[in-house]
Amino acid sequence: MTIRSTAARFLGTSMIAIAAFASQPVLAQDDASDDAEAGQLNTIIVTANRREENLQDVAVSAATLDADTVKTIFDSGAEVTALAARVPGLFIESSNGRAAPRFYIRGLGNTDFDLAASQPVSVVMDDIVMENVTLKSFPIFDIERVEVLRGPQGTLFGRNTPAGIVKIDTVRPGDELAFQGSASYGTFNSLSLEAGLTVPIAPGIASLRVSGLYQHRDNWVDNGYTDQDDVLGGFDEIAGRAQLLLTPTDELSILSSVQFRDLDGTSTLFRANILGPGNNDLNENYDRDTVFYDAGGGNEAGYKGFITSTKIDYDFGGATLTSITAWANSSGSSRGDIDGGFGASFLPEMGPGFIPFPSDTQDSIDLNQFTQEVRLASADTGAFTWQIGGFYFNSGFDVTTVGFDFPPPVTVNHTNESWAVFGQGTYKLSDRAKLTAGLRYTDDEKDFVVLAGAAPQPTHVEDSRVSWDLAGFFDVSDDASVFARVASGFRAPTIQGRDVAFFSAPSVATSEKIMSYEVGFKSELADRRVRLNGAVYYYTIEDPQFSAVGGAGNLVQLVNADKGRGFGFELDSAFQITPDFLLTAGVSWNDTKIQDETLAVGICAQCTVTDPTVVLSGNTRALVDGNPFPNAPEWIADVTARYGFPVGNDGEIFFFTDWTYQGKTNFFLYESREFNANNQFEGGLRIGYAKQDGSFEVAAFVRNITNADNVKGGIDFNNNTAFVNDPRMFGISARVNY
Repeated sequence: MTIRSTAARFLGTSMIAIAAFASQPVLAQDDASDDAEAGQLNTIIVTANRREENLQDVAVSAATLDADTVKTIFDSGAEVTALAARVPGLFIESSNGRAAPRFYIRGLGNTDFDLAASQPVSVVMDDIVMENVTLKSFPIFDIERVEVLRGPQGTLFGRNTPAGIVKIDTVRPGDELAFQGSASYGTFNSLSLEAGLTVPIAPGIASLRVSGLYQHRDNWVDNGYTDQDDVLGGFDEIAGRAQLLLTPTDELSILSSVQFRDLDGTSTLFRANILGPGNNDLNENYDRDTVFYDAGGGNEAGYKGFITSTKIDYDFGGATLTSITAWANSSGSSRGDIDGGFGASFLPEMGPGFIPFPSDTQDSIDLNQFTQEVRLASADTGAFTWQIGGFYFNSGFDVTTVGFDFPPPVTVNHTNESWAVFGQGTYKLSDRAKLTAGLRYTDDEKDFVVLAGAAPQPTHVEDSRVSWDLAGFFDVSDDASVFARVASGFRAPTIQGRDVAFFSAPSVATSEKIMSYEVGFKSELADRRVRLNGAVYYYTIEDPQFSAVGGAGNLVQLVNADKGRGFGFELDSAFQITPDFLLTAGVSWNDTKIQDETLAVGICAQCTVTDPTVVLSGNTRALVDGNPFPNAPEWIADVTARYGFPVGNDGEIFFFTDWTYQGKTNFFLYESREFNANNQFEGGLRIGYAKQDGSFEVAAFVRNITNADNVKGGIDFNNNTAFVNDPRMFGISARVNY
């Protein structure tokens, strides 16, 4: 089969995906006015190898979202979970509101809701590892791009990256005066303001960039139990960043940054008994605008964060030495009416539905994190390029769990120290072929102790591992390339101490080890008016770490399954149909499976379990062998379309729509008829006027245009509780860029 016929088949597949999924954005484009004037697709730059490279030249399955796309997604005041399903293979959800998101790539993630939870997807912002879940929720603003690097990234980015990386790069100071700003206002008095200003203090020597974000929404959800209107659902969040770039010589660059966030809002709104029973449909207990709370203290959530970093680059001529030093602090708390209703079976009243017992819990954290990376990288010239480096990580935090009136307050402490050395090299075998290999040695130690409220129960885990990857890249023609990659990675051993508050011992999971195999292609056809990138992958995991969350015992316990595996494909595409009409589409299919004939976990209090069950020590447990990984959508698809009508000499009227699709998704380790989702669509529309040079834009928008009620997760230990997406939001927005 010829390359062109293969490409044609993939083009047909992509067009079928567009029609079938009618979904949302996939690949966002970087600015490239010359390309746009020629009616070609823009060049996409990624830093998957810690260097700026064309996406089409990198042997990694990756996708990007640019600043304009992210702003559109966040128009109504959304936060990081709104990026879910915006590129194939990426899923994000949270049962902690805007404070502690959980990331999944190719089905790998962690459903643990605790503030000490470990995740196999790393979030890296401006080269800073955002390890804790509260750091992962740091607001995204004034960004250059968001990259999603799929598959193990253990060589250059370290442990806890077996699933991949979400990499966020913000706008840096430059040598010219520049300003960008955006403002949007919509339903529920939702307000989102973002701005960034670059001021060259001494052109070529010193430059300052200051940027900020403010988001607000009024309370809009009623409490039907107390007959109070509009008492829940609102938030206020402010964040800022200041960066100072010094370039005293041509060889030396020093970039210092400080940034903060301050969130005052509402935790996730849990809704009692809104699923089934016997199916996953929303029932008569569900009212999007109303909950029935007798506790939770207003489901308040408040978090503050502060990050400071210094990046130093020195060019020796043939190589550049880079040092990145960062310190981060995160503190705050979330409280919730976890049972999602009022009363209990042993009290005079209860509802909606059957409430076995009340649950009202608050978790708080006080965290400090320090990281240091030193890297020496060769210049991009020559047949062989390389980089070597070292990395040090140290974090410590206290987590306090308070029950009202059960459980009693308990404070635990977690510390983590890790160091690594790594190296990577790329050799050009010819003008068309290159080979990349990397190696990393990591040592990781964690300690846990109870500080108050229970016995100390000190616990220690440690491990050291070698991660490696090998990739080959070959240009089949000037328009198409193929690549193959084999990569290993691991997630360090983990301690979970939340159950100490419920009079149980802390649980421990040993390291999970992944081996991943993928082959893919990258192509730009029709004079760079069509981009088709795809990959097929297969991975196996030894000792995968899972969190047995909830169950009738309301526990959060770490478990290691014997094995796990996943396989699937991703397809990213973009079509510059005319200079004024851009269409992007993407789709991923993912099949995951737990492989452990003896793994038995706790089950829900009221749902309909479909797995085989056994009785162990008097408790009913579900056997989960063969089940999919939790929160691993089988299908993800996205589509965007933008069409502009020229107006005058320098303007246009534009229409932009974006859609996402999430397929079958199981929420927990066990399977039930209630706790799963399927066939979820969500779309947006934006209509407005824009200057063709990108300097000004004004538009009307709507998010969740169909007002879809999509269940995003559940709470299973008490009743059939679930939480849902945001409602339809209308608004107007304006953007300037000078």
